[in-house]
Amino acid sequence: MKKEKNTEILSPGARVVRWVLSIILMIYTGITIFALSITVMDSLKSKGDIVTNFVGFPKQLTMESYFRVLKEANLLLYLKNSVVLTVGGTLGCILLAGLTAYGISRFDFKGKNFLSGYFLMGMMVPVQVSVLPLFLILKRIGLLNNIFGMMLVYASGISMACFIFQKFFHTIPVALEESARIDGAGDFRIFFQIIAPLCKPVVMTVALITAISQWNDFYMPMVLLGKKTSNTLTLVIYQYIGQFTKYMSESMAAVVITLIPVIVLYFLFSSKIVEGLTGGAVKG
Repeated sequence: MKKEKNTEILSPGARVVRWVLSIILMIYTGITIFALSITVMDSLKSKGDIVTNFVGFPKQLTMESYFRVLKEANLLLYLKNSVVLTVGGTLGCILLAGLTAYGISRFDFKGKNFLSGYFLMGMMVPVQVSVLPLFLILKRIGLLNNIFGMMLVYASGISMACFIFQKFFHTIPVALEESARIDGAGDFRIFFQIIAPLCKPVVMTVALITAISQWNDFYMPMVLLGKKTSNTLTLVIYQYIGQFTKYMSESMAAVVITLIPVIVLYFLFSSKIVEGLTGGAVKG
């Protein structure tokens, strides 16, 4: 039996656009790989080697920079702070966004459209706009310069997560919930026992996007975490980069340590991002 070839007919203009986009993406990928390679190589060089040979391969591989960063900069403490903040903030964001999106997509109430539009607008507002009110609120309740207070800030950033969850909930048949209500199940039981298990792809997507964003965040911790004991990895890297000429190899080592969790997460779960984002494309 002969297989039919799946030929896609494109107009000349569409072909040109596709070629241009492909070239731009290849150039961007090449620059990113080059910069990442330089960072890794420089983190494995001695102080003298990195000054005279910044771009080339290391003359002799050494882990001195990593040992100095881990020991002298107390990087393990800041690593723990970043992990706690990212895990707590991501879990809180998923739970809050899931419940909010479920209520908006399943129940009719006054102001529903306004609330939905409010979260949509939240995706367009720069984070810098909300820093002063957040600073004053955290100071008033005694959670300024506190890991838990920063975690609450991260958990409350649900605009994009809520939008993705809403789109996904529209693809789940309402009949599932109606049959559960006939059996006497309440709203929370329906959400956690019936809806939540179906949301694995979208939960993975939201978790990855949120976790990577929070892990790499610099601006909010810089403003809201003044104590050195509550600093995150991004703040420590900034301190090293501020004295780059003195701590070149240490700066590179700190960057590599910070990048490792993000790269591992991306390669393990990158396919889930596409699956979760396209999960709500069946129904609008």
